[in-house]
Amino acid sequence: MAADKIAPDHARFRQILRGRIKRNLRKYITHGEMMGRKGKDLISIPVPQIDTPKFRLGGKGQGVGQGEGEEGQSLQPGQPGQGKGKAGEGEGEHVLEVEVTMEELAEMLGEELALPRIEPRGKKELVSSHYKYTGIHRVGPQSLRHFKRTFREALKREILTGTYNARRPVIVPTKADMRFRSFREVVEPETNAVIIYMMDVSGSMGDEQKEIVRIESFWIDTWLRSQYQGLETRFIIHDAVAKEVDRQTFFHTRESGGTMISSAYKLCARVIEESYPPSEWNIYPFHFSDGDNWSGDDTRQCLQILKEKLLPASNMFCYGQVESPYGSGQFIRDLDEEFNDKGDKLITSEIKGKDGIYESIKDFLGKGH
Repeated sequence: MAADKIAPDHARFRQILRGRIKRNLRKYITHGEMMGRKGKDLISIPVPQIDTPKFRLGGKGQGVGQGEGEEGQSLQPGQPGQGKGKAGEGEGEHVLEVEVTMEELAEMLGEELALPRIEPRGKKELVSSHYKYTGIHRVGPQSLRHFKRTFREALKREILTGTYNARRPVIVPTKADMRFRSFREVVEPETNAVIIYMMDVSGSMGDEQKEIVRIESFWIDTWLRSQYQGLETRFIIHDAVAKEVDRQTFFHTRESGGTMISSAYKLCARVIEESYPPSEWNIYPFHFSDGDNWSGDDTRQCLQILKEKLLPASNMFCYGQVESPYGSGQFIRDLDEEFNDKGDKLITSEIKGKDGIYESIKDFLGKGH
């Protein structure tokens, strides 16, 4: 009976928490501390303390409805006591950390940013299969024998027939006691995706710019993982030369030197060609830079690689330009001028500090590709 009452209250409390998180989602998106709270499947989110109203008993003999006064009379605060110490300034902050699943977080992100569901391309005719155990049968191969259920049946038989000896509990199953697991093959459509992150790590990309890339990448990952059964990630960094690295190196490397964006695009095209056939994979390259490329010749190479290799192979190609006091910001203008007729195939976004992350994610993921 108590459990029946608790269940709806718990569900209502979860709805209240969900509303609080959604209301403050823009703040959570633009701050990076949530990544530090991420576990394997859950993430801890700090929300303001939620106090539910409740009656509190007073002193002895002063419960609810007792004491001096007339019916309907307004209650006044008690007499002030002799407090010690000085009063502080400002309202106290009560913070409650709650855990939500990554699926719930992705759902809230999609609702808040009005993100459309992604329609995967490729692999429509391919399926993956696995076996699911569905019950217990009396017949089956020895490899699927359920030992616990078999000995339970043997014990029940011996107790019912009076042959069970508690002092010498030796149980020997017979053929009639045997129980076997049963299973069926489950066939599911398979849709795979890969995100290829590219980041400019030249001297003009400072720690603040890399932090912006790290935060935005976390939310992009969260959304795309909710849309695909299998999601792979590859990481490329570049200054004048590009190289593939692991996640840790991608987000924490310190480099310096010039910038040749074409080196990253060439490596990205090679990764796709060698590992991800476009007919079978949903491919999402994301490139982040401050837009300060080495030369006009290198920019022309980038445009050619995009036209001939990257755009035809990708669901969409996303370029995020992080504002930097050192970068010229010219590259995004070159892209917009060259590909103004490409529609949603190439998406560019200017990220003016952490406050721009929210709108940038919407720029990239609001098309549903």
